[in-house]
Amino acid sequence: MPAPRIRPFPTGFLFGAATAAYQIEGAAFEDGRTASIWDAFSRVPGAVINADNGDVACDHYHRYRGDVALMKELGLDTYRFSTSWSRVRPDGGPVNAKGIDFYERLVDELLGAGIRPWLTLYHWDLPQALEERGGWTARETSERFAEYALSVHDALGDRVTDWTTLNEPWCSSFLSYTGGIHAPGRFSIADGMLASHHLLRGHGLVVEELRRRDPALNLGITLNLTVAEAADPARPEDVDAARRIDGQFNRWFLDPIFRGGYPEDIVADIRAVDADAVARFEAAVLPGDLDTISRRLDVLGVNYYHGEFVGGTAPADPPLPGDAPTDRAVGSPWPAGDGIHWYERGLPRTAMHWEVQPEALTVLLERVWDEYAKDAGTALFVTENGAAYDDEAVVDDGAVRVHDADRVEFLRGHLAAILDAADAGVDVRGYFYWSLMDNFEWAWGYDKRFGLIRVDYATQERTFKDSALEYRRVIAARAME
Repeated sequence: MPAPRIRPFPTGFLFGAATAAYQIEGAAFEDGRTASIWDAFSRVPGAVINADNGDVACDHYHRYRGDVALMKELGLDTYRFSTSWSRVRPDGGPVNAKGIDFYERLVDELLGAGIRPWLTLYHWDLPQALEERGGWTARETSERFAEYALSVHDALGDRVTDWTTLNEPWCSSFLSYTGGIHAPGRFSIADGMLASHHLLRGHGLVVEELRRRDPALNLGITLNLTVAEAADPARPEDVDAARRIDGQFNRWFLDPIFRGGYPEDIVADIRAVDADAVARFEAAVLPGDLDTISRRLDVLGVNYYHGEFVGGTAPADPPLPGDAPTDRAVGSPWPAGDGIHWYERGLPRTAMHWEVQPEALTVLLERVWDEYAKDAGTALFVTENGAAYDDEAVVDDGAVRVHDADRVEFLRGHLAAILDAADAGVDVRGYFYWSLMDNFEWAWGYDKRFGLIRVDYATQERTFKDSALEYRRVIAARAME
């Protein structure tokens, strides 16, 4: 048998894992923290599976030292976490000393363990008080976001060098304000468009000010991106369906950030559906906004979970949907989504019914690098990538084990896909598995588990899954075989 091929990762490549404040912290109303939109939304009847919420979650607020010790045992180079706006500036008001103190202690614990803190300022948990003043549809929320971000930098800027403004603004705009699937649960094309613009404007304001304060900071944004493929490239309606998914999901955010303008074809598509919504959106894009949004970035975080295989006619046997089967009715997050249909193509699927297609990550990284990041001098990081499976805990030799072979294969396949992109010349510098531990999975509640570490929610006991052991082995080797 030939010796296995050893594929080293690029020099300096960072291995990490990611979480988000609302999904793991708990302590929802302790030490001055007030309600976020997810505290409110999770209490809407039928909005979240089993009426779950983040009141306790993984109790990370009280258990962070033990969790950091697990990160160190795993061998992580870096840890991507988010700060809670409702903890740092409750109700969008003055700084809460006890709230910011938690993140100071967390950062110090990470640094003491030799782990690089990677801070995300917004992972979907807008203070509910600001939502009641218009939320992201209101221009002033951009300014309030900048104030909050600078308060975090005041406290942590001497210790944290990696700053991400927003996580997945598509989710916190169209999924949340148009499709009503996530908090705050609105159903409006105009509101989704306005939210997307004000989120991006807030991002730009923060980049401008942090760059002014400290040019050495590593500044970026994280987008969830996909590869949209036509079910039949010979059918114009299928090609158009793929164009519209790519435009509404990828280009709607990449184009203003890197090119200073929203994609004109998608604006025209939405205008044909709701001209009044487009008029409101265009009136909200004021002179100078796009210059602010398109400020230079050091990093683009790419979140990739699955591709989209679409066409213009309804298939006889459509795939199961990937959204949580909640009791509360939801809408489409696609403003120009009429006539777009998803097709089955026989790929493996996760417990969320998401396709497993690691080779598309290579395609995506190459496309984003070639069309956007390379000329801008912006490095790429895969800031989220992971899979939910129906894990089962068993007892082997008196110890709890989770033999998650599917997740091990998922992890290895996507790490190999990153190496393929690096071999093709893409400047991809790190990988963050989603998620470090099982947690509150938004509208799915605690029904789905993404973690490398199993959390027993009744006892808060943490257990390394087989995928964690495999990731630790890859990190130690700095290579795949």
